Amino acid sequence: MRAIRRFIVQPVLPDSLKPLDELATNLRWAWHEPTRELFRAVDPTLWDTVGHDPISLLSQVDPARLQRLSQDPKFVRNLDRERADLAEYLSADLWFQQYAAANDVPSAIAYFSAEFGISEVLPIYSGGLGILAGDHLKAASDLGVPIIGVGLLYRHGYFRQSLDASGWQQERYPTLDSNALPVTQLTEDGNPVTIEVSVLNRTMKATLWVAHVGRVPLLLMDADVEGNTDDQRAVTDRLYGGGTEHRLAQEVLLGIGGVRAVREFCRITGHATPDVYHANEGHAGFLGLERIREYLAEGMDYDAAVERTRAGNVFTTHTPVPAGIDRFPRELVVDQFHDFDGLPLDRILALGEEDYAGGDPGRFNMAVMGFRLGQRANGVSELHGEVSREMFHGLWPAYDVSEVPIGSITNGVHHRTWIHPELLELLHSPTGDSDTVLDGYDWSGLDRVDDNTIWALKRQMRGDLITMARERLAASCRNRGISADWVANALDPKVLTLGFARRGASYKRLTLMLSEPERLKKLLLDPQRPIQIVIAGKSHPADDTGKSLIQTMVQFADDEEIRHRIVFLPDYDISLARPLYPGCDVWMNNPLRPYEACGTSGMKAALNGAANLSIRDGWWDEWYGPDWGWEIPSAEGITDPAARDAAEAKALYELIENEVVPRFYDVDSNGLPKRWIQMIRDTISGLGPKVLASRMVRDYTTELYAPAAVSAGTIDAARAAELAVWKRRVRAAWPQVRIEHVESSNSGTVQVGEPIHMSAQVRLGELTPEDVQVQLVAGAVDANDEIHDVRTYEMGLVGDVTDGYRRYEITRDARHTGLVGFTVRVVPKHSLLLTPAELGVAALPLGTM
Repeated sequence: MRAIRRFIVQPVLPDSLKPLDELATNLRWAWHEPTRELFRAVDPTLWDTVGHDPISLLSQVDPARLQRLSQDPKFVRNLDRERADLAEYLSADLWFQQYAAANDVPSAIAYFSAEFGISEVLPIYSGGLGILAGDHLKAASDLGVPIIGVGLLYRHGYFRQSLDASGWQQERYPTLDSNALPVTQLTEDGNPVTIEVSVLNRTMKATLWVAHVGRVPLLLMDADVEGNTDDQRAVTDRLYGGGTEHRLAQEVLLGIGGVRAVREFCRITGHATPDVYHANEGHAGFLGLERIREYLAEGMDYDAAVERTRAGNVFTTHTPVPAGIDRFPRELVVDQFHDFDGLPLDRILALGEEDYAGGDPGRFNMAVMGFRLGQRANGVSELHGEVSREMFHGLWPAYDVSEVPIGSITNGVHHRTWIHPELLELLHSPTGDSDTVLDGYDWSGLDRVDDNTIWALKRQMRGDLITMARERLAASCRNRGISADWVANALDPKVLTLGFARRGASYKRLTLMLSEPERLKKLLLDPQRPIQIVIAGKSHPADDTGKSLIQTMVQFADDEEIRHRIVFLPDYDISLARPLYPGCDVWMNNPLRPYEACGTSGMKAALNGAANLSIRDGWWDEWYGPDWGWEIPSAEGITDPAARDAAEAKALYELIENEVVPRFYDVDSNGLPKRWIQMIRDTISGLGPKVLASRMVRDYTTELYAPAAVSAGTIDAARAAELAVWKRRVRAAWPQVRIEHVESSNSGTVQVGEPIHMSAQVRLGELTPEDVQVQLVAGAVDANDEIHDVRTYEMGLVGDVTDGYRRYEITRDARHTGLVGFTVRVVPKHSLLLTPAELGVAALPLGTM
């Protein structure tokens, strides 16, 4: 008989144990080991059975056990200590409060993302983007940064992965019960708070839930409420599920509904209202339209509302390939926004229009809208910033690629979540009296630890991985209907262990390691110096190509000869990842460069002392060092894909055979691989401070959030109107701007230090000298006589108007050797512009356009 209603029946906690509820509903326990140990002590066996979920633990624990614990002085003291520690954590002045004492900072930042990976018990994430967003919130909490997270509460989350007998990925979508999740419904006067949005001409409601991520509230919207139609209730059914209309409905709810959810949350709780809005990828891009609508309701005109919105918006792009961007049919966006509270439809469409070479006029591009409505934008590694500037150059065609206003802040990972607890304890430093101490940990702390201790811990971490792997392999064998009699001997804690866990996307090349199967088998089965490989990853349910890659890998690993040395672990999630990274000696990553935006899995491995063996893509491109791992040469000059794969696979094999294996198995008389242990020390000390999410969030705060807050405060209604009027005037008059004549006192070869004098005659038409800047532009010259990687110098106005033009001059000493080109250009100038490229216009000398 099927249940028509489900309830979570929880025991009544004795008074002395009531703080357990408070600790369970704040997700700080997910990265705070003392709190996790406290819950483990409630019932160690049940804690493991419920997957380390405090709420499930408390709902299932024997009331008699709770009664005994309430009389246990030691447990009650520990509980009171952890409650007091949480209270102090939630109220203390941290890094942000100290930074705010000397800097203008935001009152609050609203951080929008389609997914958040906080803990496996809140499965509203699919992979890297969600884990990054979760680590962003955790680090913000640890630093005291006043972020409000905004997302969706999916009824089924992302799919759970299993394999059939042939190794083909299977998906299932278990229903999540909000009563069993670490979330609390937002209420007012005892009633659930709801927001409304119009989705394709029908009003849809959503209730609001709050997950407490340490100090950070995460608002989650749920459309599965009474009063919505069945298809509306299904809007928040699955992460990245459904067709185009379903995806649009989710993104309308996330962006437009998300702003409304923030408004309600702040009104009810008294939380500071955000002055900065951060869209983590284009899924949340519609938040800009809602903010424009709010300003229109205050009486501003559209252009002024856009300026106010842009000032406080930050946009982060995470994809280096056009196929990874959400793009909707133009007619679907017309249906959605043809009557959106006074916003002109043509202006809305223009925000996402691909009006550049190679663009599709029939598509509405969410990333393009993100850039147009975000005054500040960034990629997620230095290389990804370069790729993004090239990829979106069409939005700013009058400027060099190097001037495209997309910066970069390299991702980071939350060390308290991802470092093995015993390793973290070795690094712990209660005082910050050393240059190597950051965020409470001494990243050179292993220099004080002897080789035996480090190697024993690494073997223990490897053993933890193997225990987890065997449990998952046994369950997978049962699901697949195959024998599990071999699983007890799978993997070996003494063997060099390589890890590879990625999404099944083709560019990540899961099966590159299988390019020469006999060569790989020889490495796996070497009688003296074997390797073993642990692999995990999901493919999107609609990606049959990715599923076929997984199947190929699984079928290879099913071979009885090698299955004890290479394993595929289904259902890659946080619970699998936490023991995986510490247990690996080497982390492999072999994407097609430059298609990896960042690749944070290698960061998590590095924090646990694992060496990276990777193509120099994403973060590894900027932070690669021979003390921390190996570079797989990227054969980008080979145009044939199969030949490129073969070349890079050969390089991978050679590095494993000639570099990795010898170093690992080169041991001293005590059986210790001293050079390998030194690499563990070097990796943690050298990469640790770089790859931290706390470093990332500090960078966002100082480079984007704080400046955006200043802009948002400066561009009030009056100044926004002024700026909008100025932009309209400049755009209208720009066709009249001309550079008619350029002269130089130099020609041919110039010596370093020799002065270069340039002058130009410029017609400004209806514009004034205050509206523009005339620049000397210098840079490297390519074979087409184009200047790249430009440097600019402001030229000075000389004299009055003569025959309709003005004369500008500059004298600069030559400072760079080689072939250097110079030209002159005119760009817009206004004190409220972040960059002259903002208007997308520039004037060059006649004949050079």
